[in-house]
Parts: sequence; structure tokens; C-alpha cells
Amino acid sequence: MNAPSSAIYRHLDVQKIAGAGGAEIRGVDLSKDLPQDVLAEIRAALLDNLVIVFRDQDLTPDQQLAFARKWGDIHLHPFMQGMPDHPEILAIIKRPTDKKNFGGSWHTDQMFSPNPAMGTMLYAKQVPSAGGDTMFTNQYLAYESLSDGMKALANKLRTVCVGDNFKQADGRSRKDRYADTMADMKVKDPGNVQTTSIHPLVRTHPETGRKALYIGGHVQYFEGMTDEESQPLIDFFMKHSVRPEFTVRVRWQNGTLTFWDNRCTQHFAVNDYPAETRIMHRITICGDQPF
Repeated sequence: MNAPSSAIYRHLDVQKIAGAGGAEIRGVDLSKDLPQDVLAEIRAALLDNLVIVFRDQDLTPDQQLAFARKWGDIHLHPFMQGMPDHPEILAIIKRPTDKKNFGGSWHTDQMFSPNPAMGTMLYAKQVPSAGGDTMFTNQYLAYESLSDGMKALANKLRTVCVGDNFKQADGRSRKDRYADTMADMKVKDPGNVQTTSIHPLVRTHPETGRKALYIGGHVQYFEGMTDEESQPLIDFFMKHSVRPEFTVRVRWQNGTLTFWDNRCTQHFAVNDYPAETRIMHRITICGDQPF
């Protein structure tokens, strides 16, 4: 589906959430087989707002998958087991007894893959009475607000991204960490799937042509640099990329579906509901090699 040349909507009611991005789209039933002109406007809304939110959706797993396939092939997480009857869908579950939550740090999905996920679609099945929001940050603004000198440096750097045994986790594997803190999240062996990749720190969005800072929790060091040399720069870019004026916060309700563009955002799942359950269904869409 091709996006219209301008963000003028004839079929959608698009209400912006924050100056940095995000929009709620009203009047669309995602359980239906939407016509191409409506799908094209939804794509335009995603490119324009980076994060789009649909409220009051009533979707079966098959219906969520049907909508996801309008965007491309489904990306299977190499480390996490999908739902038994729908392996393309990852059930993200946090119980009151869990100490941690899934996605509870700033990151962009599948950055450790040679072709990271283009987009992520998260559907709320059960949300806490309060809390459990997701925060997003606009990586276009993160790049554009750098000084010319820092842009010149950033444009030369390439990041080494890993999917397991993060430095910040003291080298512990996902399997060991999740067994202690997130009992419902089942880890699998990735087999021969590539889970360490090198990407440019500044990537060009293949549809908008804009440059974005491409940083997140999977970054371990810069190609050609030591850990000691890399870490101060990583710390700077991570702190800079999540400045408050770059962010938007999505509050969930049962039946909310949020879709975001991983090519120009990071996100953070807020863990502030210790005595309640949160259940979400996640699908990621295959992407291309960053350049």
C-alpha cells in the first residue's frame, strides 16, 4: 500500500497526541478488511506521526495478524516463544508476582537483527487500573537537534548490537534473567539466526528520506572502538535521544492497538503497576537493512 503524497485525510480522523509525535486515529475498525485508500492514509499517518493509536478495537489473533500482514511479512522473535496457536504473536504478560517487565528500558525492536523490524503492533488485552503506559521518543528530532560537529561524528559511527548477554545485565542470558523475573515469558534457542549486527548510528528512513539517530539498549559498543572508548559516547547519545521534548506517552485501555515505526523511534514500557496484571499481544513487521 502506497502512502498519499500529503497528510490530508479524507477517510480518517487523526488527532495528534504531542508535539514530538503520536496520533490517535478514530473511526476505523481494524477487524474489517479495509480498502486500499484507507490503508494508504493509515500509512501516511504512521509516517507523519511515528506512533499511531487505535482505541476500542475488538480483535481476534487472526484479525490482528490480517491487519499486520497488510504492512509486510511477520518477523518472528528469535529468542521469545510466540503463542502456541499463533507463533507470529508474542503474548507479553506481567503478573503481580513478576519483578520486571518486558521492554522496560529504552530500545528499538530487533536492532540486533541484520534487517531490524520495520514496525511493531501492540494490542492491549488486559491493562492495570492505572499505569503500564508506553513512552516513545522521536529519533528524527534527536538527530536534528545535534550540533553540526556532533552530527559529523555521528554520521561516521557504526554500532555493534546484540540480542543477548547485554553488558548492562552483567552478561546474564535472557533465559536466566526471565526465569527469575518474568515467569510467563518463555525463551527459546535462536538456533542459527543472526543475533549480533552492525548498523549506522544515523540511519536514513527509506520512505521519508529523513535522518534519525539509531540508538537503543541493544548497542554494546562502536565498531573499531574499545568498550572504554565507546561507553561515554553511548551514554551521551542515549541520554540525548530521550530528552523530554522528544517524547510522547501512550496510555493504554483494553482494546487499544498501538503501531509504531521502529526506524525512527525508541520506546520504553513503564513498570509502575506492581500489584496488577498486564497482557498485550505483539506483532513485529519485517524491515530492511539500515543505511
